[in-house]
Amino acid sequence: PSSSSSTPGLEQREKQYRAHPGFGDRCDGVTSACTYFYADEAKCDQHMETFLRCIDASGGSSENGFSAIKLTALGRPQFLLQFSEVLVKWRRFFHQIAAEQGQAGRAALEMKLEVEKLQEALAKLGIATKVETQHWLTGENLGRSGTVDLLDWNSLIDSRTKLSKLLVVPNMQTGQLEPLLSRFTEEEDLQMKRMLQRMDVLAKRATEKGVRLMVDAEQSYFQPAISRLTLEMQRRFNRDRTIIFNTYQCYLKEAYDNVTVDVELSRREGWHFGTKLVRGAYMEQERERAAKIGYEDPINPTYEKTNEMYHRCLDYILEEIKHSQRASVMVASHNEDTVKFTLRRMMELGIHPLEKKVCFGQLLGMCDQITFPLGQAGFSVYKYVPYGPVNEVLPYLSRRAQENRGFMQRATRERDLLWREVKRRLLAGTLFGPGH
Repeated sequence: PSSSSSTPGLEQREKQYRAHPGFGDRCDGVTSACTYFYADEAKCDQHMETFLRCIDASGGSSENGFSAIKLTALGRPQFLLQFSEVLVKWRRFFHQIAAEQGQAGRAALEMKLEVEKLQEALAKLGIATKVETQHWLTGENLGRSGTVDLLDWNSLIDSRTKLSKLLVVPNMQTGQLEPLLSRFTEEEDLQMKRMLQRMDVLAKRATEKGVRLMVDAEQSYFQPAISRLTLEMQRRFNRDRTIIFNTYQCYLKEAYDNVTVDVELSRREGWHFGTKLVRGAYMEQERERAAKIGYEDPINPTYEKTNEMYHRCLDYILEEIKHSQRASVMVASHNEDTVKFTLRRMMELGIHPLEKKVCFGQLLGMCDQITFPLGQAGFSVYKYVPYGPVNEVLPYLSRRAQENRGFMQRATRERDLLWREVKRRLLAGTLFGPGH
């Protein structure tokens, strides 16, 4: 084994992206999210049709509406696992070279590989000669500054047709080079194309109807692929305004790195960045899977750490809204402190509610004591409406009720607030006035 203390942890990451028979049921241990199972391509087409109807309903019922979709409903989750592993290995390789150049511990965006040293490292590992690396490091802007950062590095994988030889990475335990892209079968290739086509159909319909499309976050072992595919949609559809929203789960240890890297990409390429920030819905299942299969728990150790991460990511995006006006965020939270934090920072940064760059989201039937006052004060606030066959939606709703038992203690307070509001409107004669 290598003497590097970080290597075993890195090596274990790959286990995270293997299909594991014990975790075939992705609903098990999930209290607060819907999950989809892959039946066949026809079922995925049915899901797409359902999403299209949801987009139509959202476009017909409100201006600036939202519709949420899940990518595991639109294709084979196995493909998302494989693609996630590729992306994580590639990024991990970058961090490994950065560590060798003495940059371990830096924030993702601050790591910059010196091209000369990078070429030497790749030649030493037997991955590519200096002549070969010279060839692929002379892209549009790549390497011109004499350094390569994570965004430059990610762009290399986009041009992988030219990099077939390069796409091997060293296994740090065996010292052997392994192919990064396990070859997809023809059928898997088709499944990937069909998933992308379905996403394309949904994004086009959303654009036509003036609806924003939120791609929901899912389990961490699918998430790198989901985020990357969503990023591709943002590149295409968010040129003039924010149509596609990606979701970031702040209970993940790497949430801040993910947000900052994607915001920086949107700046460089000039498209509008859209995000929904959530705390996260798969904690118990994630922890159990990590412990059982034997990889590092991807979740923050405490609720406080997750809160800290949420506010850090949110603050970064609010600063971006203030400076560029090309970013939008949905604060999807039932946490009153988070809502107050957002309102305070909006005021400090001079972000006006009517700009509609910041909106809030709560689940239907939950936290109305937060939703109503926000709406009254002129903020964009949305209710997230679950829909589907009763036998499928009821277990989801009951899990939410179970997860949010703590909120029931506030029910009396909420009821009092609602009654007070009804009385106020009655006395003011505005019960059925405009906007109510």
